[in-house]
Amino acid sequence: MKTNENPGNTPASPVRRQLFGAAAVLVGGLGLGVRLRAEGEGEVSHTAEAIHQEIVFKASRKKVYGALTVAEQFQKVIDSSAAMQATAISNKPAEISRELGGAFIIFGGHIVGRQLELVLGQRIVQAWRVVDWDLGVFSIAHFELVEQAQGTKLVFDHTGFPVGQAAHLAEGWRVNHWLPLAKVLA
Repeated sequence: MKTNENPGNTPASPVRRQLFGAAAVLVGGLGLGVRLRAEGEGEVSHTAEAIHQEIVFKASRKKVYGALTVAEQFQKVIDSSAAMQATAISNKPAEISRELGGAFIIFGGHIVGRQLELVLGQRIVQAWRVVDWDLGVFSIAHFELVEQAQGTKLVFDHTGFPVGQAAHLAEGWRVNHWLPLAKVLA
């Protein structure tokens, strides 16, 4: 009777080596903006970098939604932001389309994008970019408004931005959007 010279549970097993290799890549890449190439998929890459923030505002969902989608209201947020106080951003006023597919231009033209989904008082999804990113690079900004007893919880997720930008963008959302938005809504 012939025995298998390389059963699957030995260190030399190709299956065991593949499992250990995959586990090493996964563990080694967690939290580091992992880029993996899927077998048979060519040069497809995926990033693990993302921003998730939850903020509670003492205002109705309707007021929070309006402050984020009405240009004149959002301009008040911009005017109260750290970006306006610390830099010489253009005085160009905010332009925000309230139409699906419509464009927005905020922070003096430094941030631009398109409205991908608008659900009145509930959700805003935008293709969002900083103008100095490579041409054609857009991220996804997702704003979900959840009614709370004392106001509105904004559940925010930002994905698809250039690798290495997470910390900078997360702080930018905090000081240029959420803190001034809370002041405007107060």
